Amino acid sequence: MALIHRVVIRGRVQGVGFRAWTQMMALEQGIEGWVRNRRDGSVEAIFAGAEGGVLAMIELCREGPSGAHVETVDQREASSEELALRRRGEQFSLLASA
Repeated sequence: MALIHRVVIRGRVQGVGFRAWTQMMALEQGIEGWVRNRRDGSVEAIFAGAEGGVLAMIELCREGPSGAHVETVDQREASSEELALRRRGEQFSLLASA
């Protein structure tokens, strides 16, 4: 993996299909990782892959699906241990809320 990044997206991002949209976009970009809702109303994701794909995913998250209103996207480098939370055998997982 060239890059592994964690993002937390805040705004109107739950109840608008953000997780399913993120999974679809990540698979189109060839990105590995996972996405989940958080109890505070945000969405958290791990993106892993080629630098260009990971950075493209982060930029896509700044807009989100129609119906979403993204206020902020916080990002940082992440670890392979964080990536390992995805389901075995899946390229990109939708995880339960945390």
